[in-house]
Amino acid sequence: MSAALGLYRLQLVDSRMDAIRTRLDGIRQILENDDELLLVRGQVAETEAIYKLALNKLKQAEVEVKNQRIKIEQSEAKLYSGTVKNPKELQDLQNESASLKRYLETLEERQLEAMLEVDTTEEKNQVAKNKLQKVKSRLAEQNVTLSSEQDELSKDLERLDSERQAALDPLEADLLIIYDHLRQQRRGLAVAEVSDGACAACGATLTPSLNQSARTAAKIYNCPTCGRILFAN
Repeated sequence: MSAALGLYRLQLVDSRMDAIRTRLDGIRQILENDDELLLVRGQVAETEAIYKLALNKLKQAEVEVKNQRIKIEQSEAKLYSGTVKNPKELQDLQNESASLKRYLETLEERQLEAMLEVDTTEEKNQVAKNKLQKVKSRLAEQNVTLSSEQDELSKDLERLDSERQAALDPLEADLLIIYDHLRQQRRGLAVAEVSDGACAACGATLTPSLNQSARTAAKIYNCPTCGRILFAN
């Protein structure tokens, strides 16, 4: 087996392992990321707080309307009790009763506005709660799927680790040093195939002599442009 072929086989295994590690890291980040859930929970808390304020406002409006009606009843009870004989006092009581009734209308309008506000804020709160439930369900389903994929990829990584060890055994130590150095320099890709007379990694056209030399088993040859080890079938 040529040195280039041995390194190419090692590269295939390493590239697959790199891809799996990248995907596993991505899965881990997704599983640990609860930003969306926190955001929706915050929306629920915010709409619920506004809803509770609206409820309190309505309760206060209802108390004010009730108290105002009591004042009107008391005023009219005094007005029609027959105990007040003085015309001016009677007129004052009538004016007071009319004023109390006018203010009651204002308070009842406020009460109606408060009721509408309660309905609106309650609806928004329910929408936020429904959204939270949907997000929880979707994330739960997503996490089950990702956890299953994570398990499968971990098993693949263990299998590939054994394959990598088998690919390492026939290779000389000095070649592995060159290979590892190139892997660090070239984003994990140390070995490039020759395709149609060019380096498949960078696209540089190879001279006919280099193209032919890359097919020999005597030594390794590098792409003159990107420096990667060339492998040709």
